[in-house]
Amino acid sequence: MKLVVKIGGAALEDKVLLKKCAQAVADLAAEGHKVAVVHGGGKALTQTLALMGKESTFVNGLRVTDSDTRDVALMVLAGRVNKQLVAAITATGQAAVGLCGGDGAAFLARKKKTNGADLGFVGEISSVDSRWIEAIWSNDGIPVISSLALGSDGEYYNVNADQMASACASGCHANALIFLTDVAGVKGADGAVIRWLAISEIPALIKSSVICGGMLPKLQACQDALRSGVHRVRILPALEAEVLPAFYQTKIECGTEVMAS
Repeated sequence: MKLVVKIGGAALEDKVLLKKCAQAVADLAAEGHKVAVVHGGGKALTQTLALMGKESTFVNGLRVTDSDTRDVALMVLAGRVNKQLVAAITATGQAAVGLCGGDGAAFLARKKKTNGADLGFVGEISSVDSRWIEAIWSNDGIPVISSLALGSDGEYYNVNADQMASACASGCHANALIFLTDVAGVKGADGAVIRWLAISEIPALIKSSVICGGMLPKLQACQDALRSGVHRVRILPALEAEVLPAFYQTKIECGTEVMAS
């Protein structure tokens, strides 16, 4: 099967957690699945920007990205974060190849606007060329993709990693998209994790502000993937990444399964 796994948050900062996620991905590949990893790195980017005296601003969970912020994103996401994740997967014995979305023009982007706000060099994926990912898979490798893409103007655009993962899953005709996150799953008004969430239920949760902030682009990414033909979409806590290889074999009790209906 073709699986896209998005890794973000603390899993990219905590060495023990990073190792756990890398092993889970490697175990999936060892079982014969074609696995692509898409990663964020927002925390590392925010920390680096702060060291440079730049404050981070967000609109509906998306980072406002001027040209300087974009250049730092290239350095941090396509550089340090990507290569650390490649190293962690390689340490398991599985070959991994690091890319950013601009490499080989695999992911092309257009400028994104949210409610009329100008977010700067923030993009949304307009097209995916999966042949480079397929080439890595054909050589038993795991592509590791940072969330940056090229625009038609030749500029790099920062892309929300959840949306990048969704576009990757759609473009590769993946069977499943799994988000390994800092949170236990999508929580309802009572604070309990919602085990199964139909996309038809999402608007009401947003209207009542039960879902807000960084969960907004994540759930939009889930909806986009399901509507484009990805069969299964699940949000799992990275702390329990070891359950990932059993995704199709057993009933997983943790996290939230987002369903088309």
